[in-house]
Amino acid sequence: MAAAPILSWEDLGLIQGSGWLFRNLDLHIAPRDRLALIGRNGAGKTTLLRLIAGQIEADKGNRSIQPGTRVIVLEQDPFFTGYATLLDFALHEPDAPPRHEVEAIADQLGIDLSRDATSASGGERRRAALCRALASEPDLLLLDEPTNHLDLAAIDWLEDWLSRYKGAFVAISHDRTFLTRLTKATLWLDRGSLRRKEVGFGGYEAWEDQVYAEQARAGEKLDAKLKLEAHWLERGVTARRKRNQGRLEKLWEMRAQRAAMLNPTGTAKLKLASDDSKTKAVIVADRVTKRFDERTIIKDFTLRITRGDRIGVVGANGSGKTTLLKLLTGELEPDEGTVTLAKTLEGVMIDQQRSLMTPDKKVRDILAEGGDWVDVRGVRKHIQGYLKDFLFDPGLVDARVGTLSGGERSRLLLAREFARLSNLLVLDEPTNDLDLETLDLLQEVIADYDGTVLIVSHDRDFLDRTVTVTLGLDGSGRVDIVAGGYADWEKQRQQRLVSKAPVRVERSRDTPAPPPPATAKAKLTYKDQRDYDLLPARIEEIAAAIARDEATLHDATLYTRDPAKFAALTKSIEAARAEKDAAEERWLELAEVVEG
Repeated sequence: MAAAPILSWEDLGLIQGSGWLFRNLDLHIAPRDRLALIGRNGAGKTTLLRLIAGQIEADKGNRSIQPGTRVIVLEQDPFFTGYATLLDFALHEPDAPPRHEVEAIADQLGIDLSRDATSASGGERRRAALCRALASEPDLLLLDEPTNHLDLAAIDWLEDWLSRYKGAFVAISHDRTFLTRLTKATLWLDRGSLRRKEVGFGGYEAWEDQVYAEQARAGEKLDAKLKLEAHWLERGVTARRKRNQGRLEKLWEMRAQRAAMLNPTGTAKLKLASDDSKTKAVIVADRVTKRFDERTIIKDFTLRITRGDRIGVVGANGSGKTTLLKLLTGELEPDEGTVTLAKTLEGVMIDQQRSLMTPDKKVRDILAEGGDWVDVRGVRKHIQGYLKDFLFDPGLVDARVGTLSGGERSRLLLAREFARLSNLLVLDEPTNDLDLETLDLLQEVIADYDGTVLIVSHDRDFLDRTVTVTLGLDGSGRVDIVAGGYADWEKQRQQRLVSKAPVRVERSRDTPAPPPPATAKAKLTYKDQRDYDLLPARIEEIAAAIARDEATLHDATLYTRDPAKFAALTKSIEAARAEKDAAEERWLELAEVVEG
């Protein structure tokens, strides 16, 4: 029997501007729900999250919540004005979390909460907000882009915390890896309607394609004009996904070619392979070392970057990613070694601050200097057609930048910068504030770009889909050079850790094994003890089976090729998740007895 919901909205409706943002929505959240909230920028995801939290009033509908349920929101851009330190922010609540809990989480996240709140970086603010939210012991946690500004270590920590969390959560995120690992059901907010599917984000794209296929069949009954207006986006999304599958195959070929250029120690061969213009080096770093005071940031780094390379830079905050980027683009001189840039190199940098987006300017001003035509890498294109290429309604041509959402402003900046003539693109955290459809678009544009791309990002899935070489920094000055994406770098890191692990000494048969702690067996029956011992392995088996099935569902053509298999896999995943939930609950109960 399903658990009673801890929070519900029935017949929810909200008016925004001159019409309904959404209407007639029904939403029920159970005690252990792990929900991904998906939707385009501007669909109302953050607004829906605030309605769930009770922060704003709806125009219609009934909200019910179980007495005593604690709902906590991790906002995308928390308000820090008026707080002297990050600790003041973390403890400033009508029902503030215990200080020792806040400080314990801060210690695990590696954040100094005595930092001045106004001068703290985006990553430090995000960690402080996490400390406040997680220490509050929520029954329902509402997460709005929780991985923004976090480095990989902090994201791993957050994923581990949420995997052990006993309450419910709803997450808005562009981080596909984060959502795939953690969510068990999906809420899809689309043009004012809300759909729910009892499958994690791993199965979302197949579900989305299924819905769009059904809508396309229904759209055939509409007149041509209405069909054009209502379905151009859906057709574009599906077509883009199919094109990107082909681009991924090409990317794997490029990675294989790049791997052949790397020697066994992981540094790139500096000798030119040929005089062909497409293979000439555009950036050559030879034994580069950079220090600040007594700390070595980059040590003995050698790399040859050729035209067409897509280079991803990853590492913890403070490990030297920005320093490496500045060295490679000539903005910073090395202390030792040399960096040689091609004379014809002309770069465009898209930074995290989106500093070019002046609020009072119109979209037309940003893209076409007030005119109707955009020069897209030397080719003239009408501004309305170019806007559609970047998933904008062409009617927004005269909209003010200040009226656009954060994601729309980011998309507009991408449209502006990708139109400029260049042969080097430098992207600093380009995925922040972008929805999933725009990420697919960005992947497509990068794949079609003729020049070289340098990408600093913590978005693991995005790197896996775009880069040919990953530069991994660990803060010691070492830079790993790996042909492939984030997953390839992570695999190499794990192999290195295993090789460095101490050798386990095998115990002689005559040496008795140490007895298990008496407390566990003393308080558990035989069946309980057996469950306590065997369930962790069973939980891992179920998780692996779910991952395999969800990977199969990633095939965008599966539903049209074999709808029966699609349905069977979806049903199997739902059953497996239920079994895994029950097994986790059972083991947690036993663990509490043992620890007690």
